[in-house]
Amino acid sequence: MSWNKFFLGLGVGFASALLLKEALTDSTIPGDKALRIAKDAFKKNGPIDGSWIQMNTEEYTKSGIQYRVYKGGISRKKDQESHQYEFIMDAKTGSILEVNPL
Repeated sequence: MSWNKFFLGLGVGFASALLLKEALTDSTIPGDKALRIAKDAFKKNGPIDGSWIQMNTEEYTKSGIQYRVYKGGISRKKDQESHQYEFIMDAKTGSILEVNPL
């Protein structure tokens, strides 16, 4: 067996192990990054005054599908009135699943 084949096999095995490890780990985005994503999404419709997020994820079911989510809120002033919104965000993808005015 030549050294080239040996190192090629070693490289493929190492890459496969890294990919498998990544696929098997529970990869959720950190809470501060989730809040930053939500704030950026809300800022597209105007400035925001305040924001908050629960740093612990929780189970959430929507349309029969289970998600691991962050819950948070955004406040903004519109026409001199304060408006507050609650959002629910998928903790794996950062997608906002639901927004509700409070």
